[in-house]
Amino acid sequence: MIKISVVIPCLNEEKTIRKCIEEAFQGIEETTYNGEVIVSDNGSDDSSVIIAKKSGARVVETNIKGYGSAIINGINNANGEFVIVGDADLTYNFLDIPNFIKKLEKNNDIVIGNRFMGGIEKGAMPFLNKHIGNPFLSLIARLFFKINIGDFHCGLRGIKKSVYDNLNLKSLGMEFATEMIVKASLLGYKISEVPTILRKPPYDRTPHLKPFRDGFRHLYLIFSHSLVNEKNLLTKS
Repeated sequence: MIKISVVIPCLNEEKTIRKCIEEAFQGIEETTYNGEVIVSDNGSDDSSVIIAKKSGARVVETNIKGYGSAIINGINNANGEFVIVGDADLTYNFLDIPNFIKKLEKNNDIVIGNRFMGGIEKGAMPFLNKHIGNPFLSLIARLFFKINIGDFHCGLRGIKKSVYDNLNLKSLGMEFATEMIVKASLLGYKISEVPTILRKPPYDRTPHLKPFRDGFRHLYLIFSHSLVNEKNLLTKS
C-alpha cells in the first residue's frame, strides 16, 4: 500500500531530475512506509521525461503552464496519504522527507520547510529575494492571517492528501505556495514547519521564478483572500 507520494514539478531539468528522484526514493526508504515518486512534467522539451521514467518515477503531464499547475496535476494523480512536494533542480534535499512525515503523523495537516531556519547555501538565493522579497511577503501574510510560518514560499513541503482535497487550490503560478497556506489557515487546519537547507544549484541556470511578477501575484492573493475573510467575518457578526 502506498503511503507517501513525492511530487516533483518539472520543466526542462534533465541535468538534475535523476538525482532528485534517487534522493526521493531514499527519503521514502528512511521512513516506515511505502511510497511513489511522481514527476509532473510541465512541457519539457529536453530529456527530463525519459530520464524520469528510467529512474523509476511515474510521469504525469499537463499542458497548462505554471508551477502551481504542475503541482496540482501531480497531487491529483497521487495515491499516498501523505504528499511531499519538492522542486526538480536539486536545491532541496529529499532526504529530509522523514522529518516532514513525522510532523504529519503528529496531527499536523501541512508542514512547510523553513530555509531561513535550516540554512541557505551561498549563492542559492538571490540577495534581494533572501533579505527583502521572501521575508517581506512572509511578514505580510503573517500579519493578515496570523499564521506563524517564517517561510511561506519554500518549495519543499508536505500535506495530507485528504486536506489537499478540501482546499480547492486554483493558482497556476508561483503564488500557489501562498494559496495553500492561506486557505488551510482559513479552514482551520494545523500548519507547522521544519528546518530545511536550500542548496545552490549544481550548475548555472535561469530560474523559473520571476521576482517582481511573482511577488505581485503573491501580494494580490494575500489581499484578495484577506478581503474575502473579512467579508465572511462581517457576515457572521
